Amino acid sequence: MSSGYYDAYYVRAQKVRQLIRQDFVKAFEKVDAIVSPTSPEPAFKLGERTADPLAMYLADIFTNTANLAGICGISVPCGFAKVNGSQLPVCLQILGKALDEARIFQIAHAYEQSTDWHNARPAIAAK
Repeated sequence: MSSGYYDAYYVRAQKVRQLIRQDFVKAFEKVDAIVSPTSPEPAFKLGERTADPLAMYLADIFTNTANLAGICGISVPCGFAKVNGSQLPVCLQILGKALDEARIFQIAHAYEQSTDWHNARPAIAAK
């Protein structure tokens, strides 16, 4: 980045990142973990969106928060969605405090023990 844009972009982005981090710190004062979708829509077929970088980015939009906030997260299978005759996987993510991976592993393990989604395989669509 050229020096003329340092304050305009980088410093401003770091301030926004700090605000996001502070919001999560406040949230984790009240809860041990936050559960949310991993993606705003079911998985897409391999190679389906390579020509559309924005669509690829938006598919990961919910997972970017953990990276921005510096917190830990894990994604686990939670079902299938029927899309155009195919069953496509759906996942949920479990977010936890920074450096609290042990707790989210424990929560993910408990979820997997109470469901069978981690063993499920989609039905193969008829052509």
